[in-house]
Amino acid sequence: MSSKTGEMSTTGGLRPGPIGFGAPQAETFAAKPIRVQIEKAEVDAEVETSEIIDGKMQDPTGPWVVSWYKETAELGELGNAVMAGHVDYWGVGPCVFANVGSLQKHDLIRVTGDDDFVYDYAVDWVKNFDAESAPIDEIVGQTDSENLTLITCGGPFDANSGVYLQRTVIRAVRRPL
Repeated sequence: MSSKTGEMSTTGGLRPGPIGFGAPQAETFAAKPIRVQIEKAEVDAEVETSEIIDGKMQDPTGPWVVSWYKETAELGELGNAVMAGHVDYWGVGPCVFANVGSLQKHDLIRVTGDDDFVYDYAVDWVKNFDAESAPIDEIVGQTDSENLTLITCGGPFDANSGVYLQRTVIRAVRRPL
């Protein structure tokens, strides 16, 4: 007991915080993705960092690499981490995302971050969108939870123009630890 007031001394951890300030927030960590693994789609690939320039997602640099767009969420952050990979490649044939269109709800996607932690996501939905009228904000826009969005070409291939007419989009939600 204190000799001055008769009060019992306390530790700093038991004292109330400054008036007007909330409780201290838990520290959050975020990581850049470096590897993606999807057993059901036979994917085990390196992830490169890419950009969205003038509203256009830059293509992955090769048939076996996946691009993560640095303008989107990092792993461990609230928001939408967006990645793209080729479904096939001229002179190569089927590529890294050749089988992602066959994923189903609850299938597991594992992404390793540059912090060496593995972030697990469960597929929520798989949809094909017409390339010319895809709802871009819905696909790559911000989300209120930790999401992962994978994008590749899909649907019919137009041999005259040499492009796929749709985009296959997979949305996944981070699984709790």
